[in-house]
Amino acid sequence: MFPEDLKYTREHEWVRVPGSTEGSVRVGITDYAQDALGDIVFINLPEVGAELTGGAVCGELESTKSVSDLYAPISGTVVARNDDLEDHPEVVNSDPYGEGWMFELTPADPTGLDALMDAEDYGGHVEQA
Repeated sequence: MFPEDLKYTREHEWVRVPGSTEGSVRVGITDYAQDALGDIVFINLPEVGAELTGGAVCGELESTKSVSDLYAPISGTVVARNDDLEDHPEVVNSDPYGEGWMFELTPADPTGLDALMDAEDYGGHVEQA
């Protein structure tokens, strides 16, 4: 149900190692999150160069149902963002694990990834929600 090659947060972000830039990780929201949000109509992403703190709000997603915060899964520096989402936020609904990625960051401490959930643990987390 959830891709095995990703790590997950309790706030429903996913992390793919590696990202497209050496040493970076790619971040997006899960299929569960996009489904709960409904049709996404606007996305506010962190700027390239921004220093993010793990667990802190770093952006916003607006859907036809509500506005939700986007959280940094780990601390690090933003090295890329998916600017295509400005004009086509609906891609997050149709392809949350592919073209709907949000941003990439270089971890301040790569061991921070160890604290994230694997697919099995995330599946259990979603069942309890």
